[in-house]
Amino acid sequence: MTIQIDKKHEEEEIEGLGSNEPESWGDYPIDTLLIRNESRTIYDVLRRIKQDKYVMDPDFQRDFIWKEDKQSKLIESVMMRIPLPVFYLAEDNQGRMIVVDGLQRLSTFYRFMKNELRLQLPNRPDLDRKIFNDFSPKFQNRFEDCNLIIYSIDYKVPARALLDIFERVNSGVPLTRQQMRNCLYLGEATRFLKKESKTDIFLKATGNSLRTETMRDREFVNRFCSFQLLNLGEYRNMDEFLAKGLKKMDSETDLLPILSEQFRHSLHNNYLLFGKHAFRKHEREQEQRNVLNASLWDVMSTGLSHYPPHIIEKGSTKLRDRFYCLMKDEEFMDSITRSPSSVKQVKLRFAIIKEMLEEVFGAYPS
Repeated sequence: MTIQIDKKHEEEEIEGLGSNEPESWGDYPIDTLLIRNESRTIYDVLRRIKQDKYVMDPDFQRDFIWKEDKQSKLIESVMMRIPLPVFYLAEDNQGRMIVVDGLQRLSTFYRFMKNELRLQLPNRPDLDRKIFNDFSPKFQNRFEDCNLIIYSIDYKVPARALLDIFERVNSGVPLTRQQMRNCLYLGEATRFLKKESKTDIFLKATGNSLRTETMRDREFVNRFCSFQLLNLGEYRNMDEFLAKGLKKMDSETDLLPILSEQFRHSLHNNYLLFGKHAFRKHEREQEQRNVLNASLWDVMSTGLSHYPPHIIEKGSTKLRDRFYCLMKDEEFMDSITRSPSSVKQVKLRFAIIKEMLEEVFGAYPS
């Protein structure tokens, strides 16, 4: 049965995310930020892209492509030999370079080189309406020989540092942390996040409240997967934990069908119990729907993945009673609201929810 979703919803704010900012750049010893710079021609860079040595996220390109007048002005700058901003890339453990800052510019160069971009420069009749093949060899060479300054970040740099660096240097459309993760860890795991974020049950259980454009929807799937797959003792900070989850999914792809089944099963259970209030702070008999709470999502999505629907239905009244008591428990509410990404608060709320579920439904099935 197809679930009808109202697509004209207003984006809701999200609670329980915590801050991604490090307390200080002193958290990263100077020698651990291994960054090198080099100069490469446009021709060389595009050749490497064709050989898959430079990796660009196609999802990001489709969703965030520049308009053609802006692309045209970039090509004009190249033809006029105007220096361009630097490009930032990150090396993965296979030696490939992941493009994060510079996607739009490289996409523009790639389109122009393939004669897919017809310049829109009405004030420059010598360039206006031309594609690459319309130019003389002299100007084609000028374009291809343009030097790009590239900063490459070593794959040993911690995931959290990578995201902090890219957040600082991004010169185009500001990226969310999940968009950056999607670029850095592009593969089976990120494709899994995309697929699961588009299911009817995900949209229904989240009230269609998570923006696709910023990949907030995929971030929530990422959170479930990481807390479901990894030992909670490994948690140090959210960025590193979500990156670890993606790496594990990529290295153990046989887990993905099982993970998908657990995820959808959990969404069904949460919606069965709480309806439109699933993953939101709320009181008994409350009508108005509050915003999604990411920390509540973490514990309830993973917690209710362990029990079959008939067990949930049988204990639903008792579970709701216990849950609504937690909604008045200051310690638990703090754990999903105040500094929710700290190690202490993460471990505390998981312990409280585990105790609640085992009291109502029994121990987690093995």
